[in-house]
Amino acid sequence: MSEWLQGMSQWLEANPEWLGVSLFLIACLECLAIAGIIIPGTVVLFSISVLAGSGALTLWETLLLAYAGGLLGDALSYWIGKRFHQGIRQLPGLRQHPEWLGSAETYFQRYGVASLLVGRFIGPLRPMLPMVAGMCNMPLLRFILVSLLAAAGWAVAYTLPGWATGAALRLPLPEGFWKQAALVAAPLAVTLLIIIQSSLGRKRWANPASATLCGMLLLALMLGWPHMTALDQGLMTLIQEQRHAALDSAALLITGMGNFATQVAAAVLVTLLLLFCRHWRAALFFACCTGLTALGNTGLKMLFNRARPEVLLQPLETFSFPSGHSSGAFAFFLALGLLAGRGQPARMRLTWLLLAGLPALAIALSRVYLGVHWPTDILAGSLLAGTVCAATLAVFQRELPLAALSARAWWLVLPAVLALLSGVSAWALPTALLRYQY
Repeated sequence: MSEWLQGMSQWLEANPEWLGVSLFLIACLECLAIAGIIIPGTVVLFSISVLAGSGALTLWETLLLAYAGGLLGDALSYWIGKRFHQGIRQLPGLRQHPEWLGSAETYFQRYGVASLLVGRFIGPLRPMLPMVAGMCNMPLLRFILVSLLAAAGWAVAYTLPGWATGAALRLPLPEGFWKQAALVAAPLAVTLLIIIQSSLGRKRWANPASATLCGMLLLALMLGWPHMTALDQGLMTLIQEQRHAALDSAALLITGMGNFATQVAAAVLVTLLLLFCRHWRAALFFACCTGLTALGNTGLKMLFNRARPEVLLQPLETFSFPSGHSSGAFAFFLALGLLAGRGQPARMRLTWLLLAGLPALAIALSRVYLGVHWPTDILAGSLLAGTVCAATLAVFQRELPLAALSARAWWLVLPAVLALLSGVSAWALPTALLRYQY
């Protein structure tokens, strides 16, 4: 397999005009029933994304091709399930491995629409669930809407790391960039691995350990950010290279969802709705996560007084470290993700956190894209939110686990939050276009 992958990479390097087609096809196969289990699509996608980032494709072309390929794979899988129904059990591959379909059926029947969102990030389930949805006669419009959302998060998660690696290898980066990147990436990866393993193992110390590890990384970053200039400048150069006037409006819409006033309004709204549904402990937990993060961020900004990047025509005068947008967004969405995972298996809890982290990550990255925060600012903000959320959860579950929210609560919270964030962000867009000129 490694020889085949190396040969494919060499051929694509010699024939870059086929790179986009290859990316689209591999993304489609990775999400296609049966084929997505057999081929090592994740590894191949990363390799192709590295080549794309080396100059063959822009970031947005890479994401769009992966997104379109994933949607086509979903559509074909759904059609196969709709066309053959129970007959799919006799398809090649499924006759020899009935467990592939059995696990997907169980997952779909248990979690319904949510399985298509969450299962998108679980390798063996990803290509099978759309086929099962078709087999179970899931309404086409509902499937399309869920697929559009799930494929977007999947495309970012599976191609962005590879593209960024390829672009970083191509650009003339400051001396010491890779050393500093390793110093940040290695402990961050180890921390995430420990958190995942302890959570999957249902260890009693998982939440305190998560809070401690995130807090230690935050402390290290607070002490070391003055020595991370090469990393900050290199990543800023990499991201600013992708600036395009047509994308600025989208970035401004996303960043508007993380504005302090918007985050406060959204947090108050969620807390009140939880109280209305009589989820007292959940409301207090959510308020503590968001409120304590906001207080911590304000205190750290005043302590470090870090200046912002000079990218805008009129740079913002407020302090930069840590990013308030990043800490507020991660606290808000991680708290929702933690509540969504109550009463569910460990893998589901982790997947809900992954899904909840995607909009927060988009808001955080928009700050670097717009040139108003250094990369270490948004990393510090996310670590602050992670520390507070994990510590708060450990305190709340010290004696009694948090109960799962009722379906009624989610039907109130999710539409209200979506309407508030999107409405306020769109309303503030004209002012933001003038404020963030570069």
